[in-house]
Order: sequence, then structure tokens, then C-alpha cells
Amino acid sequence: MARRTTSSSTGSSPGPRNRTPQPLPRRRRTFGDFVKAFLAFVALVVLVVGVPGALAVAIGWPLPGGAPTLDWLQRPITVDTFINVLTVVVWLAWAQFTACVLVEVKAALSGVGLPGRVPGAGPSQLLARQLVAALLLVGATAASLTPGLSQLGHSMEGNQKGTIAAAQQTPGGLFGQQQEQAASSAAAAIAEQAANAASHAEAGTGGSTAEEGSTKYYRIQPPEGRHHDSLWEVAQRHLGDGRRYKEIYQLNKDRTQPDGSKLSEASLIRPGWILEMPGDAHGGELVELPDESPKVSEEVQQQISQYAQTGDHQQGGNQQQGGNTHQGSGDRDTAHITLPEQRPGGDQRNNQQDDRQGSQQGSQGGQGGQGGQGSRQSNQQQQQAGSQSEHGGFSFGLPEALVGAPLLAAGLLGALGRRRRQALWQSALGAVGGRRGMEPPTPTGAAADAHDALLVGADPEGVRLLDLSLRGLAAALAAESRPLPTVYATWMSGNGDLHLQLAQPAGKPPAPWQLGQDQTFWMLARTDAERYEDVDTAAPYPGLVSLGTMDDSRLLLNLEAVPGIVSLSGREADRASVFASVAAELATNGWSDRMTITLVGFGEDLTPLAPNRLRHLDDVEALVETMEAETRQRRGALGAAGHDSVLTGRTGPAQHTRWAPHLVLLAAEPSPDDAVKLAELASDASRLGIGYLVGTESGDLPGAAWEMEITGDGKLLAPLLGLELDAQVLPVAQQRAVVELFVEADPERDDTNATAPPFLVDISEQGRPAVYARLVGPYEIIGLETPDGERSPLMHEALALLLLHREGVHPRVLSSALWPRGAGDDVRDALVERLRGWLGTDPDGTPRLGVDAAGRLTLAKSVVSDLDVLRSLYHEATQGKGVNSRVVRGRLLTDALVLVRGPLLADRPQDRYNWLTHEIIDAQLPLLVADIGLALSAFHLEKDRAEKAIEALNAALGSAPGDERLWNELLRATHATGDSDRLKRVAVDLVSRSGARGVPPRTEALLDELLPSWRSGVAAVG
Repeated sequence: MARRTTSSSTGSSPGPRNRTPQPLPRRRRTFGDFVKAFLAFVALVVLVVGVPGALAVAIGWPLPGGAPTLDWLQRPITVDTFINVLTVVVWLAWAQFTACVLVEVKAALSGVGLPGRVPGAGPSQLLARQLVAALLLVGATAASLTPGLSQLGHSMEGNQKGTIAAAQQTPGGLFGQQQEQAASSAAAAIAEQAANAASHAEAGTGGSTAEEGSTKYYRIQPPEGRHHDSLWEVAQRHLGDGRRYKEIYQLNKDRTQPDGSKLSEASLIRPGWILEMPGDAHGGELVELPDESPKVSEEVQQQISQYAQTGDHQQGGNQQQGGNTHQGSGDRDTAHITLPEQRPGGDQRNNQQDDRQGSQQGSQGGQGGQGGQGSRQSNQQQQQAGSQSEHGGFSFGLPEALVGAPLLAAGLLGALGRRRRQALWQSALGAVGGRRGMEPPTPTGAAADAHDALLVGADPEGVRLLDLSLRGLAAALAAESRPLPTVYATWMSGNGDLHLQLAQPAGKPPAPWQLGQDQTFWMLARTDAERYEDVDTAAPYPGLVSLGTMDDSRLLLNLEAVPGIVSLSGREADRASVFASVAAELATNGWSDRMTITLVGFGEDLTPLAPNRLRHLDDVEALVETMEAETRQRRGALGAAGHDSVLTGRTGPAQHTRWAPHLVLLAAEPSPDDAVKLAELASDASRLGIGYLVGTESGDLPGAAWEMEITGDGKLLAPLLGLELDAQVLPVAQQRAVVELFVEADPERDDTNATAPPFLVDISEQGRPAVYARLVGPYEIIGLETPDGERSPLMHEALALLLLHREGVHPRVLSSALWPRGAGDDVRDALVERLRGWLGTDPDGTPRLGVDAAGRLTLAKSVVSDLDVLRSLYHEATQGKGVNSRVVRGRLLTDALVLVRGPLLADRPQDRYNWLTHEIIDAQLPLLVADIGLALSAFHLEKDRAEKAIEALNAALGSAPGDERLWNELLRATHATGDSDRLKRVAVDLVSRSGARGVPPRTEALLDELLPSWRSGVAAVG
């Protein structure tokens, strides 16, 4: 059940809304209450007893006295017939209403949970609930009998079905679902508080928390209206800061309460419980004792004495543990989202990892770790400290929102790379020479800063391990014929371990997964995750999305598993940045196969990130209409497939084609009517794989299972979940810059000015470079002495990165590429200075390694690679002097093809150059070589030199063996020789290389034209 929240006026800094800023008034029964109760009693008597009595006396038995016969169909319909039919209807309505009354009375008297729903009895059950509640609330303790009674008239305000269903699906008492009846009256509770104070005074336990020798206590209030007391609200009212609820929790944790139960979860408290408060607590509801100890009876003194003794024992145990009261370090502060404990031995491994990292940094240019990026967060924090200053002439400022979002950055980089490759491949279908797409546009300004931030912040290894771990878990559970457990959240710790927080215990996890701090945590060590291999199974939890970090651990919330709506309150601009981050990560993440993300009220400009995943709706009305239809469809599909939820469907035979999640992001607050409709839809959404994240101004949203708030200082607060995160956001400026990167890379974008490569060199004799690096094939540098053995690999790698980015490389990008685990500013700057000294200066004294106006490292034009020459030769042959001179074009194309000695950096070590995964050079170079081969082949075929054309095409196929265009031209050139046997051999070779995929349609059509008998010939050879 969602709770009503109001704005907090306590504290100077933005914080979570206090649901009841003023102390809760004690409920006193008025004359009006007794009048309402009397009228309710009269109404119940009339409806439950009077109606059947009146029917029996006035009308009697309405049904026929004998068995039905065919004669009945021939009898005339009279007034008595209508009266008897209506009487049967009234009897049925009375039976339904009586059932509702019995259900409501049972739920009210039992004090456990909410009343069950009588099928088809919405209005009747609402009336019964109101009458029963009005009758029972006149009792002194009726308000504490059940949460359902305190919600009369509110939970049924049009959203009964959605909110109750959402509440019933939320375990752990997050919204006070399991509050029980208090064991004593208000007067007895005050006496118990006095006895508690007296016992603490005798045992000496009150001094630590009391001021001037007194101890303060608070009694948990019964539900009032739609409000339920919580530790957060108690701390907000009496300590001035809701986040101090942990202090209250620690003072009273595991101490036996008067009703025999214990406080073991901060989110589960019960009316009538007594809480010891910190000494600085204030407010009229507090009881300050031992001044009132004489009022305590001997029986109550003995009871509270036992309570105090359990408190001494537990508090002593906490002190022995070092007094660590931090959330997640040993206590379950919330029944839902809890910061996981570190696994045994984790600190030691972390220290060893830090030592290794320190030794790498201390070597100032050593090899650096490439095995993963578990320390990237700490490295980013170090880098952020230097981002606001200038060091060594470099401006280190980059959008920190992207730098600090490793999973989001990795997803965006991967999607951007796929978009650029798509542009290259589509351009390959156009005419040879002078077409767009051979060189992607170089980003500038804010887009360039955003791209650099993505390169610095991205953690593709973390994404890969997360995806492998989740799919491996799904495969292991399927092998054991076990269903996927419902996962509310995933924590990625700073050392790379993975923690799944389950909705409820699901037994022992399959190896190598282990149980975590309790039965609701499954944990996988990073070392175990690294041993996972790819498995052919559907992504089990595609709805996971990063929300932020807490204590060096990153939280991913599973939106499709939330039992209801997730609401987000806060300022509109702050909410928009959270929504944009969630949408961008869901659209580009690497741990899901398929999904639909519907954006309402924002994000129309985000669709270029993933047009196949993102869709935008104009208003909430269109959303409700769409989701009603999809909800019906999914329910029917699950029933037809025999699945109880999408989780069981994802492990079945249709896992790869069905049950993709649909996540709805609604930034604008819906109207009350629309909110009720969404609550109805969300009541069963988690079972159907549908998730809702809805923005709200007030924080009061029907059907909201989890309520969060984004503050102006970037904190994401969810007090009832025990969360206080450093939020992951995507502000408007960075959002626009990222979208610009994708728009510029759109293969459908018409840009005739993007045909020239960004860097052309002088290919004449006068343009001989001072430093020449051969990258296409084995790595070789001409014009420089080789550095000493230990530093040579790192220096070569840094130079290769700079050569592939003639537009410049940000120092933080260089550092992130060479040391994925992190390196200090001094290590990076030392490397840059050594690199500058190694490259030397031009004859005019200009350093060959410089810095541009934006602070990026750039190479002088006297430092050239064979890739630069290759691009320049092709450009000059097809768009320069070769256009008007056949002789020049043939010479330039021949020279270009001679430069190709193999793939890029053919002899690079396997444990280095991992930054190439972010590049598209692996797609650019084969296309460039293929274009050179095609152009040279066409040059020779113009003069009927088929053998020369075949030689050029074979040379190009050595670097681009999968290019369909080269094979097609090879077929034409071979056909031009007139040798049919040779053509057949080429066809056989082509078919064998095609493998199971078969011959592409265009090539198949060409073979049918040039060699009609190729099918039988290939079969004979096979």
C-alpha cells in the first residue's frame, strides 16, 4: 500500500519527505464516532438480518417447488415470475454482502494481514468494510487491530484492487502489513515505559543515551488513517533527521517487547512496542524516566526488567563487534533492499589487490593489470579529484555523470560501436569511392567530451561477467529443473563480487554460487564468475538497471520484479536526469536479449539510442490503453503456456522468443484517475514481466510498492527500503551530447560533407615523415630508438592509441586505456612526459607530442602511420588526382594495396590493447582494403586485364575474406578469363567458405547467371 507523504520541513538539507511532520495525535472517541457506530450497527442488522427476514415473510420461497418440465416454457410470463427472479437476485446479493461482512470481521479480529477479496464484490466489500470499521473503531484499541481497518475509505478510493494486491505481494512488512494487536492499553503502556526506565536505571544502562540521568522512550502508535508509524518517521519527528533511524534500531534491536516479539528488522515495527530513544530526542510523545518509576507495578517491573537484560546483552555484543552499526554490516535494516555483507576473506583479497595496484602505480609505466576492472570506481574517485584542476597543461574536466556510470557507459559505447559499424556496412553497398561512412564523423565540443567520458567510465568486463553469471545461473537452475527465483536487486561490490537479493528464500544456489549473509542472498565471487563460459540460454533478469552506489557497491534494481509501481519524487529536473539514465541503460545494456521500453512524458529525443527498444507515447491515456491490452495478452499467453510467471517461461523451450520484459517509464505525474488505473495494472505486473517507474510531485501515488526520492544534491533516498544512494543520473546536457553521438552515426543520415578522412598526409617524396609506424600487420616503428625493455610495450601501446586518434586523446582516456584497473595522476603524467621525450621535437623545436586547446594529447603531422598513408592514397586515387588521370589512379591504388601486410597490430599481446574493443577499426580496415581491391580490379578490367584484376582481388581477400563484394568481383573477373573449370573451383571455394549460412542471395543470383550448373558441380565436388 502506498503511503501518503508530505513535504518535510525539518533539516537544512534536502531529504526524504516526512510522512507526518507533526506528532501523531492520540485518537480519542467523540460523540460523532459513537453515532456513526450506532448507525453502522443498525445498517448491518438491517442488511444482514432484516433483508432475508423481509424476503422470507413478504415473498417466501421464490424457486419452483418441483423439478423443471417442458411445460414451464409454454407458461405465460406474469408479474409473479418477475418478482421471483428479482427475489433470487436479491438473495444472491445478500449472500455476497454477508460473505463480505464475515471476511471483514474475521480480518479485523485476527489482526493479521489485510482482508481477503470476495470475487466480484468490489462495492459490496467496500460498504461492508466501512460499516465494520465504523462499528469496531469505537473500541479503545480497535485502531490497532489490523492495518486494513485504518485504511477504510482510503484504500478503496478507486484503487482497491491494485493497491491491495501490491501490498499483499510485498513480503517483509515493508508497509506495515504484519502489525499485530498491542497487548496493553495506553495507560498500561505508559506504566511499562516507566518500569523500563526504572530497570535501566538500576542496571546502569540508561546513562549512555540519556541526558542528565534520564532515559527517553517512545511507544509505537497504532495506524491512523492511511499512516503507519515507522522508525524513519520517529527519527524525523524526535531526532530531526529520518536517517538517524539506525540509532534507534541499534538501541532496541533483538530486545524482547511486551508482546514477546523482537525488533529484528527496521522496516517491521508493531503498535504498542516501546523504543528506547537517543538522549537528544525531543517531542511531546516521549516519556522521560526514571522520574515516573514509582508508577510502575511489580508485575510490570519484572517484565521490563527482562526486557532491559536482553538489551544489555545485545548492546554488549554490538560493542564487542566494534560498535559498527552501519547498515548491511551485520544487521538487516530492511526486509527488502539491503547492502550485502562482504564475503569471508574479502577484505584480505581487497588489500592484496590494492597492494598490487599500488605497486603497478609505483612503477610509473609498468605493465598494468588487464585482468578486469574491479577497482575502476576507486580509480574514478581519484581522477575526479583532479578533474577540477589543470595539471601539466591538461584540462581534466569530463562529465562525471558518465564517468561514474560504468555499466551505462559500457552499454552506450557498445551500442554506438554497433551503430557505426552498421553505417560502415550499409555504405559498403553503395558505389565504390567517395561515399559516406568510410570514416565516422569526429565528435566535437560537448559530444567529444561525452565520448571521452564514456571511454573513461566504461566497464565492459563488468558487463560481460554480469551477463555470463546471470545466464550461467539460469542454465544451472534449468539443469536441476528448478525455477528462477524472483530477484529484487543485484549488488556489484567494489571487488567485483555479485550479490543477488531474492524476494524470498529459494534454497541452496547451484555451484559456484553460494549463500550470502542470509537465505535471501546468493553470492558469486568474481574469480568464479571469470570461469563462466557462454551458454545458450535466455537472459533471466533483463529488467535490472543501475540506480546508484552505496559504500562502493552498485545497486541494480530489477524493475520487472517489483510488486507494484516504483514511484520517484523530487524536483522535476532531478527526476528527469534519473529517468534518462534508466532509459539509456535499459536501451543499451549488455545483459538482456530483448525488451520494450515505453517512455511517457519525456525521452522522445532518446529514441535514437535504440529505435528497436525505445518507443515514446504522447500521454498517459495512450499508455493505459496500450498496457491494458498487453496485460490481457500476457495473462492469456502465460495461461496457455502453463506458466505461473515469466520467470518459469524463460527457462522453457520458447525462452528465446517470448517473455521479454516491458518496462514503462512515466516521468509526468498521472492524474488521480489514471493513477488508479495504473495501480490496477501494476498489481499483477511482476508476474507478467512488466515494470512501472512513475514520477510524482507529491510522493503520494496509489499502488506504489516502493517509494524513492531524488534530492538536489544527487542522493537517491528510499527510507522504507533502507537506501541512501549516490544516484546515477544523466543530466540534460550529457543526454543531448550522447544523443548527438548516435545521430551523427546514423547510417540513414544524409551528410555529403563526411566523405574525406579526418587526417590526410603528404604522400609525395617531400612529405616523408620523421616517425613512421607500421600498424597494418606486425607493429613496427621507424625513426625512433626502442625504449628500454620494461617500458617499451607500454610506450608502443600509447603511441598506437594516439595514431588511431589523430583528433586527439584526452589524458584520462589514455590512462583508462593503459591501466583499466586504475592509475594515479602521477603515473599517467610520468608516462606522457616519457612519451614526449621519446618522440622528440621537429626541426623547428615543436614537440611531436602536443596538447590542443581542449587539453587533448595530439601528434604532430611528422608522426605518421601506414594506416594514415593507406587512407590518403585511396582518397587521392578516388577523389583527388586519380579522378582525372588513369595512370595516377592505378599507381596510387597499387601502392595502397602493397601496404597491407595483414590485420591491424597482428602481433599484439593478448593481455594488452583491450581498448580496441571500443574501436571500430576492426570493421573499417577490412572495408578500406576491400574498396582498394575493388577499385584496382575495376581499373584492370577496363583494359581487359582479368589476371591482374584477379591478383588484386585475391590480395584484398587476404585482409577481408568475408567481404561479399570481393567474391562477386572475383567471380566476374574469373568468368572474363573464359576458363569454366577455374570458375567452378572459385565457386566451390566460395560455397565451402559460406558454411552453414549458405551463399548470400546476391552471390547466388550471380552464380546462376555466370555458371548455371554451379549447384550440381558443387554437389559433385562435395
